[in-house]
Amino acid sequence: MSEEANKKNYSADSIQALEGMEHVRMRPSMYIGDVGVRGLHHLVYEVVDNSIDEAMGGHCDTISVVINEDNSITTKDNGRGIPVDLHKKEGVSALQVVMTKIGAGGKFDKDSYKVSGGLHGVGVSCVNALSDHLTATVYREGVVWQQEYSRGKALYPVKRVGETTERGTMVTFHPDETIFTQTIEYSYETLANRMRELSFLNKGVTISITDMRQKDDKGEFVNETFYSDEGLKEFVKFLDSNRESLIKDVISMEGEKNDIPVEVAMIYNTSYTENLHSYVNNINTHEGGTHLSGFRRGLTSTLKKYADASGMLDKLKFEIQGDDFREGLTAIVSVKVQEPQFEGQTKTKLGNREVSAAVSQAVSEMLTNYLEEHPDDAKIIVQKVILAAQARHAASKAREMVQRKNVMSGGGLPGKLSDCSEQDPEKCEIFLVEGDSAGGTAKMGRDRNFQAILPLRGKILNVEKAMQHKVFENEEIKNMYTALGVTIGTEEDSKALNLSKLRYHKVVIMCDADVDGSHIETLILTFFFRYMRELVESGHVYIATPPLYLVKKGQKKQYAWSDKERDAIADSYSGGVSIQRYKGLGEMNAEQLWDTTMNPEFRTLRQIVIDNATETDRVFSMLMGDEVPPRREFIEKNAVYANIDT
Repeated sequence: MSEEANKKNYSADSIQALEGMEHVRMRPSMYIGDVGVRGLHHLVYEVVDNSIDEAMGGHCDTISVVINEDNSITTKDNGRGIPVDLHKKEGVSALQVVMTKIGAGGKFDKDSYKVSGGLHGVGVSCVNALSDHLTATVYREGVVWQQEYSRGKALYPVKRVGETTERGTMVTFHPDETIFTQTIEYSYETLANRMRELSFLNKGVTISITDMRQKDDKGEFVNETFYSDEGLKEFVKFLDSNRESLIKDVISMEGEKNDIPVEVAMIYNTSYTENLHSYVNNINTHEGGTHLSGFRRGLTSTLKKYADASGMLDKLKFEIQGDDFREGLTAIVSVKVQEPQFEGQTKTKLGNREVSAAVSQAVSEMLTNYLEEHPDDAKIIVQKVILAAQARHAASKAREMVQRKNVMSGGGLPGKLSDCSEQDPEKCEIFLVEGDSAGGTAKMGRDRNFQAILPLRGKILNVEKAMQHKVFENEEIKNMYTALGVTIGTEEDSKALNLSKLRYHKVVIMCDADVDGSHIETLILTFFFRYMRELVESGHVYIATPPLYLVKKGQKKQYAWSDKERDAIADSYSGGVSIQRYKGLGEMNAEQLWDTTMNPEFRTLRQIVIDNATETDRVFSMLMGDEVPPRREFIEKNAVYANIDT
């Protein structure tokens, strides 16, 4: 086409002006993050956030969520009910405006809600736009009102459908399969974890969840009801249920500083990890922000002042740092901010400067009072801090050794690493392979241009039960740091990871498809979660899925990744089949491993994402800790392979 013709065709008509609901459907990821599993569940959170707003305003104390048989969702609360009277500006019912206009919810009116939950404020209208069908039912002032929608458009005006003694709002929606093409199947566990979290963050509110797709042993639909009297105090107890406490009770406070409601709860345990979780308006700010830095500052300055005055630091030959005060600490910080300013890669880092001073002041007052009233606990905490400082001093030397070996500083790569020739990290991937035997097969089967192989010897160190310097001294862990090319440690956080020199943008854990392989995967994932969380949060970590079976009949053969798939293939071959069960990667030859597990055209990689940081923290501490009963129960519930005897 000529340049002149191009100019003629590029006119005002060429510009698509997408407004409101149309834009949500055209660019859904802008509103809910993605259209995969995470975005699908986000729809539920958006609707529930409206009910939580009512609860935070003191108008609602009961919320229910139901996963229906067809994967539609029904939420109901006993709040005031969305207004149904005529909206003067729009000329239709306020309910229709709320359900069909982006940004039209009451949360933008400061008189309606002082503080509002939710991250983007797009609310239920966004859910409506991304549902093929939605029904809104309002119980208000003795009357039941209803309106239905399809893909964001009202099917009829709001109508009166009955009388009632109830009040509140009920919303039933079914995700649009043309938007959520990957799946519309909801995970009960994912939703239940979020509802539990919301009940801790909003004490006094009863939140129930029911799954109409599955029944329990008693023949009843699977369901749970969450209620918390003590809020964050109970939340910390729940998170630390698999750890051994150092002090008698949870240290907690709630109050308002500089017009900002602040709630904090914390406890020290015998572990060597720091577990800080922060929330703004019920949203988990996993990137932290000003509220978390305020907490750290308040904690460090108050404990340092007390430790200095106690004389317990007199014999210490080096300075205590911020990290030392947080080893073995589990803490939750929750603030309510009228107009939160979010930043960071995933918009979950709080930027409001005024919040830092409010939290720091609140923590300082809380801790000062506690330490004065509980001198025995105070002594135990300071002793823990001193031990942490000594361990950190040892760890810094071990960490220096890791840094010295780093390829970017000229220290050389691990001897076992078979590197790739491609230099662009975005195109490179590394396979962490269980054992030398499987490593040898993977080396022969890989594409040397962009795939690197690092064999790991047996089961790596369980970092959940190891002191920091032991972690950095471990040979397999040192090899991982060095091969990946990452650097560790900042003044604020000795475990902070610098990904700027990451050598591979895909880090693939490849283990045998058996119980031992799963254990090794869990050990590596625990290490990544505790020491390389940024790697996981940036979407760089994957798990390979080697097949479980090879089904053959004559010249025909197919691989199967499950018992169900194996049986279906065997049936399709109609008898006379031979079935090989792969117990380990080493049983496959290089060509088979490439075809099934390493070839980007045919393989299945499972990306590791952290949907709920607090629940992930709890599960890792339970799986890798000392308490056997909860671990046994979890494995029995989630096991893919076999008999549990430990």
